[in-house]
Amino acid sequence: MKRRTKAVIGTALTASLLTGGTALADARGWWPGAKEVRVMLPEGQSNPAIANGVATGGEVAVYQSSGLGPSALNPSAPQGTPEYYTDPSLTEGAEGVTVTEAQALVVLRNIKTNLATAGLTPADVITMKAYLMKAPGTETADYAGWNRAYRQYFANIDLTTHQVVPVPMGTSAPKPPLLANKARPARATMEVASLAVKGWLVEVEVTAAYKKR
Repeated sequence: MKRRTKAVIGTALTASLLTGGTALADARGWWPGAKEVRVMLPEGQSNPAIANGVATGGEVAVYQSSGLGPSALNPSAPQGTPEYYTDPSLTEGAEGVTVTEAQALVVLRNIKTNLATAGLTPADVITMKAYLMKAPGTETADYAGWNRAYRQYFANIDLTTHQVVPVPMGTSAPKPPLLANKARPARATMEVASLAVKGWLVEVEVTAAYKKR
């Protein structure tokens, strides 16, 4: 191999190593402290729906919920139907609320109750996984309805102004959310073929972090 070729390869390798070293240094600078929770948010957004990711230090205590579904709170609907697993009191006065959205409101309220039992609140949630089924007669899961319900309990405080952001329910005009909460968990949402209970369209699990002691 000629000396000039060796020099070019050596320069390229050095540049590659330096670039990799810089990236590693940057990543290490982002690592959380032992008792720290660090949330990576989309750059330049004051009210993003979810985080890009969350890092927890080795001494952070966390709580993992099971997958939680909606409760049967609509006795006027036939048992086993999606409508049976909604709560009309949550959507009273709203128009255009989808059945997925109505179920999701019940699920998120159930999560709030579940967290309270563990000494936590929705503000402590750092990750979330949502499983959706398509409603009867539809081609795909109702992601839009799920996202509207999600904003009723999460990611509804502007991170720049710290003001509560009104959110819509169904096709109704935006109003103050059911729960003001600035938390933006790292979240995944996916459509599934079936859920454990007939009539369920939504199931959600969360991870929440306890505050520093």
